[in-house]
Amino acid sequence: MDFYNILINAHKGFAYLELLLVALFVIALLATMFGFSGKVNKFLKKTTLFTMIFFHIQFLVGIILWFTSPAVKAALDSGTLMSNAYSRFQYVEHPASMLIAAVLMTIINKKVKSNDTISLGIVFMGLIAVALFGYAFPWARVFGA
Repeated sequence: MDFYNILINAHKGFAYLELLLVALFVIALLATMFGFSGKVNKFLKKTTLFTMIFFHIQFLVGIILWFTSPAVKAALDSGTLMSNAYSRFQYVEHPASMLIAAVLMTIINKKVKSNDTISLGIVFMGLIAVALFGYAFPWARVFGA
């Protein structure tokens, strides 16, 4: 098995773990906001930290895949990167949305670590990060639909 296929399988495998972490993050975020009067607890801190770490790992593996992918090179050479909906989503929208989501998760992690309570702005930022993740997640490729 070559290095490119190992990276693809790692990227796909970590995607399942990332789905679980994002679900736990949303539960922790909403439970903290509505159940604990906004007081940050250990569960929120840990889920935010691990979600952020795996967002970054996924993004780094994805960027390596992007730069080594023969499909990206072919789409760039033929000039069909933006005109083909599949190529545009897979090689432009997916990485850009995931980058923004990773940056938002980093900001959220910093805010959760340094504050005793969370504000509505942090909750909205978390929900935007999750929405970007949900939009850019390749559901059909991961679950084979």
